[in-house]
Amino acid sequence: MKNKEISGAVCESISVIAPARLHLGFLDMHGGLGRQFGSLGFCLSEIYTHLTAKKSDDIVIHGPSSQRGTEYVSRIFNALKITGGVDITIHEEIPEHAGLGSGTQLSLAIGMAISRLYGSQKSVREIAALMKRGSRSGIGIGGFSMGGFLVDAGRGEATEVPPIVSHCYFPEEWRVLLVFDKNVEGINGAPEKEIFDELPPMTEEVSGRICRLVLMQVLPALAEKNCIKFGSAITEIQIMIGEHFSDAQDGHYSSQQVAEVMHWLSDRGATGIGQSSWGPTGFAIYPNELEAYSALQSVRKNWQEEKHLDFCLCTARNIMADVIIDGQLPQDTNLQSYQ
Repeated sequence: MKNKEISGAVCESISVIAPARLHLGFLDMHGGLGRQFGSLGFCLSEIYTHLTAKKSDDIVIHGPSSQRGTEYVSRIFNALKITGGVDITIHEEIPEHAGLGSGTQLSLAIGMAISRLYGSQKSVREIAALMKRGSRSGIGIGGFSMGGFLVDAGRGEATEVPPIVSHCYFPEEWRVLLVFDKNVEGINGAPEKEIFDELPPMTEEVSGRICRLVLMQVLPALAEKNCIKFGSAITEIQIMIGEHFSDAQDGHYSSQQVAEVMHWLSDRGATGIGQSSWGPTGFAIYPNELEAYSALQSVRKNWQEEKHLDFCLCTARNIMADVIIDGQLPQDTNLQSYQ
């Protein structure tokens, strides 16, 4: 008997372009109000995972992250009770274990592609739950379905996927300077889970301060396009988050050379400075391209001998992931259409 979950219209091929995200910190690791975590972040335009999927007799994955991709294919096939195969080509990937949400975006891209390829209309949140994403943060999931700047409300006792409670436009004239360290890998997998299990709770005072900064500084600064106030609040949040995780990652940054670059930028007036998730990627936010490009040239010159360090400028992405069916974007590109 045909499974109801995979009935419906089918197509020949699906391509998905899923954006990287910056994770700017957690709101409440105290948990005294019955919810834990909560987080904030935003999507990037220039860094993304891009894949194309077609039906096949076997499961075949070409390109980078193929081993991890195979695990995600098996997971969604089992969850949707699909019999058959898929041929996936990963054209481009978000760097793995760099703090940019590569695992979530690859899993959602594969889950969405296979779901649509086999006629299922599962939402992004449903696919995320099937793929076991969102155990702590909902930023990557929300970013896939709507882009922009996001705040999620963390997890309560019955939470399956952290709900997005604020979704804002991120000024596209602002620029983000990213600092990569190819010699360092961010904490992930079993060690990450152990760290979260063993971390002492954040104090109520620190959690309260972070939440106040988000509500009364970060979100208003976005609405008013005030990069200086936005950056100042993000920097303060990042200092508190870095202190909370400092024992686990041997400092406020997981890469000491990224830390050097970020301190150098801070001394020269940069704001919105920090580390995305477990890093090692660091970031600084600038109000315009001119200032950002000047900073980019300076760090490239000053660290030109450090070949494992890399730098780039990015803009925010304020739209959902691209889901391209048989070469065509769906007519309904409403930001909510894949929630």
